[in-house]
Amino acid sequence: MTQKIKTLELPYYAVIFSSQRTDEENGYGKMAEKMVELAAKQEGFLGVESARDEHLGITVSYWKSVEDIQKWKDHTAHQIAQERGKKEWYQTFSLRVCKVERHRFFEM
Repeated sequence: MTQKIKTLELPYYAVIFSSQRTDEENGYGKMAEKMVELAAKQEGFLGVESARDEHLGITVSYWKSVEDIQKWKDHTAHQIAQERGKKEWYQTFSLRVCKVERHRFFEM
């Protein structure tokens, strides 16, 4: 699922979540959709971009502040999804939080 990201006011923050999936589905797709819908309702959420093949995925969410990111990390439903991810859905994953100070967008 990818949303078109408009030009955002600088600076903002990007949370880059990279993961390698297990072979188990166990509701992963539905949970991923639910988390994007829920994140979009959170204060400070600016958008999301995502790419995935059958095992490797990269999702980048954009936020106004690190405080907004922390609130999302601590959200009860998100914590449940995180625990299921660790136990069922991911072989490995990494998370990076970056401050975006410059950006350029091109359309062909």
